[in-house]
Amino acid sequence: MIPILDHMVFNVRYDMDAAEAQFTALGFHLTPRGYHTLGSINHLMILGSDYLELIGLPQGGEGRAELAAAPVGLNGLVFKSANVDHTYAHLKQLGWDGEPPKAFSRPVAVAGTTPGTQVETAARFRTVAVRADVFPAGRVYFCEHGTPELVWRDEWRGHANSCSATRAFIMVAEDVAGEAAKYSALLDLPVEHAGAGQCHIDLNAAVLEIISPGIYAERFNGIGQHPLGPQCRFAALALKVSDRPALEGVLAKRGSGVQVLDTGGTVIVWLKTFNALFELQ
Repeated sequence: MIPILDHMVFNVRYDMDAAEAQFTALGFHLTPRGYHTLGSINHLMILGSDYLELIGLPQGGEGRAELAAAPVGLNGLVFKSANVDHTYAHLKQLGWDGEPPKAFSRPVAVAGTTPGTQVETAARFRTVAVRADVFPAGRVYFCEHGTPELVWRDEWRGHANSCSATRAFIMVAEDVAGEAAKYSALLDLPVEHAGAGQCHIDLNAAVLEIISPGIYAERFNGIGQHPLGPQCRFAALALKVSDRPALEGVLAKRGSGVQVLDTGGTVIVWLKTFNALFELQ
């Protein structure tokens, strides 16, 4: 098992067209729409070693019941796995296993050998999820990429807002220590305590931050607050920005559904419709 962040998922249910338009308006370069063999649809925003994913269902689609039932917004935390069969064995040891690993794919069009042509191939994945009742904040699972070269492609990098990498995946918990201990066991990584009501786990290039509701309210100045779930929830993504003027230029043209707070060193952006909260620095 490789405890490295792979991607983060925003559930948009049946509103993919609107989500595509709004995330594009925020300056993200979205990949062409993907159609999973499982029945879901998606767009990716490729960063450094990870990516953001919009996932949803086509109008009238009946597959992926877990997506239709899940709340709109940041709902998936995905780690890399070199072999999901080994990961599944680890989940069994913890008593956190659910369904066995599943394989799926989606078509991808890439440039052909003749200039101006495209060839369709298939991006392949195998995933395994932690049983749903273990982490109440959202879906936690592992992804084994069979064709990583069809995901991390240079033509899909480069965002108008200059976001280049993930700094942190931020979650809110009433029991910070308890949630941190579970992620530590899942990933076999130590917990670093950053003070009362906050701790983190290093994930190679990024960090999993777990903070209390009070810390969250102070950090985000009341932006994007929603009632907590039964115990905790996925809250925000902290992304690295390489060109602050470029970001400011994109946000100057934002629509009415976007709330922005510039604290000087950090820009907080909340896309209200899809409950997407970003801390950009």
